[in-house]
Amino acid sequence: MSIVVGVVNQKGGVGKTTTAINVAAGLGNLGKKILLVDFDPQGNSTTGFGIKKKTLELTMFDVVTGKCRPQEAIISTGFKNVDIIPANPKLSDAEPALTKMENKNLQLRKAILQVKDNYDIVMIDSLPSLGVLAVNALTACDTVIVPMVCEHFAREGLAQLMYSIRNVKQKFNPELTILGIVFTMVDKRLLSGNEIKTDIVGAFDKKAIFKTEIPRNVKISEAQSHGEPVLTYDKTSKGSEAYIKLSKEVLSRIKETHREVGSVNGKKK
Repeated sequence: MSIVVGVVNQKGGVGKTTTAINVAAGLGNLGKKILLVDFDPQGNSTTGFGIKKKTLELTMFDVVTGKCRPQEAIISTGFKNVDIIPANPKLSDAEPALTKMENKNLQLRKAILQVKDNYDIVMIDSLPSLGVLAVNALTACDTVIVPMVCEHFAREGLAQLMYSIRNVKQKFNPELTILGIVFTMVDKRLLSGNEIKTDIVGAFDKKAIFKTEIPRNVKISEAQSHGEPVLTYDKTSKGSEAYIKLSKEVLSRIKETHREVGSVNGKKK
């Protein structure tokens, strides 16, 4: 079966897109066929895989507004087992267009249903927002990964996100679950960060928190500027090692909480 995994947080600057890129690449290296849906008008997942936004003919804007089929917008990232439906700033124009549509919150879900069986895992890099696009993303997901930095305002953003998830679950997507919260940009030398992390861990069931933490690591930022995942940019860096470990943990959790994700080629992984 295929599963749709969102990477979501309504606060920016928490490593959301970085996590989407590197977990997608990590899962691809683990033998899973991945479709990454760039659903953020900034298009950073697109450029994070070295794709130039100015050269794109079809994007998520065209898909979600019904101007093309999702199959027509899919392109290869050039990295193992990872395809992408790219995005650029035009996607922000989809918000007012969607508000005029019937079933406005279901458009992304309907699009993904057309292609999800061709992939083991569909990942959505959702924008940091509370609007129609963000609701579309949550409605399309089976489960979500929540990147989180140990800062005060990020903790407030987490509370807002939990409210939005409950709201979408009640109104549009009763099967939506949280796969886990992952701490990113971790610097264990910062006392305040450690205190906030302790508070968050105490507020959730232990199973809600990924064991793997992503450290602050210059190689992660360098990889983004070179248009590739840190997993290929510097395989031996602490950032790469952490995302490889997180990808394995993500796959393990998917298999534990959902039916096993098999290969699209019909072989169990």
